[in-house]
Amino acid sequence: MVKEFLKACDVCQRFKSDCMKPAGLLQPLPIPTTIWIDISMDFIEGLPPSNGYIVIMVVVDRLTKYAHFTALKHPFTVATVAKVFIANVVRLHGIPASIVTDRQSIS
Repeated sequence: MVKEFLKACDVCQRFKSDCMKPAGLLQPLPIPTTIWIDISMDFIEGLPPSNGYIVIMVVVDRLTKYAHFTALKHPFTVATVAKVFIANVVRLHGIPASIVTDRQSIS
């Protein structure tokens, strides 16, 4: 009876451990060889407002750890982030080959 119940339970079938891939080991990123070719990007949220700005976009060069901090007003769009990124990073250092981010969703 238990096996039949589990086979009929939608939640049990979707989240059983057999159908989920095991979590893999973290792989280290390759060490960059040139500055501003490989960067990382993140957003700092939950800050007290300052002239309407409540989010900071952080862009860090993975080789030198040099960083750019840019304030953003919330809500912002992908186009706004792209314009700020081009104006503050690409203009000074060129287009990076890779950008590492945690793909966080901004609410």
